[in-house]
Amino acid sequence: MTTDLFGSPVVAWLGPVPVTTAMLTSLLVTGTLLGVAALLGRAVTEDPDGTGAAAARGLVRFVDGVATDAAGHATPTLGTFAGTLLLFIATSAVVGQLPGLRAPTADLAVTAALALLVFLAVPVAGIRARGVRGYLGHYAETSVFLAPIEVISELSRTVALALRLFGNMMSGHLVVALLVALVGPLVPIPLMALDLAIGLLQAYIFTLLACVYVGAAIRVGAQP
Repeated sequence: MTTDLFGSPVVAWLGPVPVTTAMLTSLLVTGTLLGVAALLGRAVTEDPDGTGAAAARGLVRFVDGVATDAAGHATPTLGTFAGTLLLFIATSAVVGQLPGLRAPTADLAVTAALALLVFLAVPVAGIRARGVRGYLGHYAETSVFLAPIEVISELSRTVALALRLFGNMMSGHLVVALLVALVGPLVPIPLMALDLAIGLLQAYIFTLLACVYVGAAIRVGAQP
């Protein structure tokens, strides 16, 4: 029985389903986000002029701005989707700096799952905006023979999303881990800060690209 799945150690089995360290750290990230969201939600309702409420409103405005620019108009569902991606990837980068933990986004299975969510969100958004026939028709607007190329293009950008995030997160983690092993835990602190900054930047880039892809489907649907 394997003890490794996509480079992530298997720590337990739930029947035929393996439980990897990436799954556990993903649950840690999710639980942390839910807890923080509950605290911020309480802050907005109980202390609307406080720091927590101001931070929550600022984050919502930022994410909604990115989604609105991508879709061409206010799209609350895209803003919610984008905010979820941004916070999960950014929090994963923070978790990856904790001793003994690795960012779940340094696991190819996790980044592939995130990219798959974006891939599925594109047709869902397009169909909601224009209907099944209207959305599928845009593939053959130029030529019906180019429709397969459009599909391949969407698949390739999904793979690129997963590999870009995985490559950047994994490389940073490996460099820091190697330096810790060679020179001790204190010397690599500047590199850990740089690794965290790169992780936060990758969270923004991934979210921005997701908004662009989904927003393009929404704009197609908005055409007369």
